[in-house]
Amino acid sequence: MISVLLVDDHELFRAGLRSRLDSEPDIQPVGEAGTAEQAVVQARALQPDLVLLDLLMPRKSGCEAIPEIKRVSPHTRVLVISSQAAPSSVRQALSNGASGYLPKRAASDELLAAIRRIAAGEGYVDPDLGTKLVTGDGTPALEPLSDRERDVLHLLALGHTNQEIGKRLYLSVRTVDTHRAHIMRKLRLETRAELVLFALANGLIGAA
Repeated sequence: MISVLLVDDHELFRAGLRSRLDSEPDIQPVGEAGTAEQAVVQARALQPDLVLLDLLMPRKSGCEAIPEIKRVSPHTRVLVISSQAAPSSVRQALSNGASGYLPKRAASDELLAAIRRIAAGEGYVDPDLGTKLVTGDGTPALEPLSDRERDVLHLLALGHTNQEIGKRLYLSVRTVDTHRAHIMRKLRLETRAELVLFALANGLIGAA
């Protein structure tokens, strides 16, 4: 059973979420909170498996609450569900420790799938938001990666060095360097942090 804490400052929205989740045999809403401060208190008391968290709340944002929730309940995972769809909001939430991000317009089936994936130790970002996270609105489509480049990307995102990747894939360090340069160019990334966010958004690695 996946225990879920619902955090949103709109009571009607929380009620709608609770009603939908109550109908699922493997998901149990165990509490509600209307502010970020209450969310931390409830997380400490309830130790839920997952927190469904809005970002826009009075006094303190949900984004600020994420590390505090993780501190008082280390095993709890956070799924942001917000009307904020800007890439900067997604990046900040994931950087602060969220395991997933959904827009409030998401279909209920997508919400349920995200909850189950995150509870199983994976990450989830809405596909449209994941694309914006890397490319931004209105930019050309990304150049596709080769199978070998995807292998290298996966290992880079997991934190392996070029030397370690070379040993795992039976490649020279120079070849790994070349693949890495091609990956960064094709995906229009500049840092390892952006690479990790891309891998998370596209389901190539699980969230911590």
